[in-house]
Amino acid sequence: MTDMTETPQTPGWRRYLPLIVIGTVALVGAFTLRDYLSFDTLAANREALTGFRDANYVLTAGLFMLAYVVIVGFSLPGATIATLTGGFLFGVFPGALFNVLAATIGATVIFLAARYGLGDRLSAKMDASEGTVRKIKDGIDENQWSMLFLIRLVPAVPFFVANLVPALVGVPLYRFFVSTFLGIIPGGVVYTSVGAGLGEVFERGETPNLGIIFEPHILLPILGLCLLAALPILLKTVRGKKGL
Repeated sequence: MTDMTETPQTPGWRRYLPLIVIGTVALVGAFTLRDYLSFDTLAANREALTGFRDANYVLTAGLFMLAYVVIVGFSLPGATIATLTGGFLFGVFPGALFNVLAATIGATVIFLAARYGLGDRLSAKMDASEGTVRKIKDGIDENQWSMLFLIRLVPAVPFFVANLVPALVGVPLYRFFVSTFLGIIPGGVVYTSVGAGLGEVFERGETPNLGIIFEPHILLPILGLCLLAALPILLKTVRGKKGL
């Protein structure tokens, strides 16, 4: 009798296991790793890191990307510091490539966990629904590429949110991966370039300007890309109104 009642529940419980693991690790990491994954830690260990890199470049690159994937994939604190570290150790290039690729893979981990646990069911319910909910789902489906690029390019959208939303509305994996990789390049290059200049910052005993992405000469081009990404949505809206 016990087996008959537990068996149907087990697959449902397992479906949420990846999200439970990610949430648990993220919660523990928020309290235990905050002081370690910091700018002060990078500054204190900069000579050891550069020495290890000079002696083991390929290994350093591999370990760095693995650590970055884990940080993003488990929503641990320190993603910005990781990006700065990539620039500090490897320069703007290939540092930006390492940063963007690792961040994309980490984001994909969250995307797959959310889609496995919640996305497929929620997307199916939205497809089967009617009225406003169905219109919202249809609107997202009709403009997936534009919407995906927008949530990546707009600096105000949290990275974690941009990983979850596509999973909950049934975005295909390849669209998520491609739009994430391309969409985070502008911000990734900006912060990687800040990291590449950390040597001088360390010598002056200062801290980097992490708000640089909101300065006009950086923000305006990014907003221009946002407008470009939104253009197909605007054109469809205008054409729809004309059709009416």
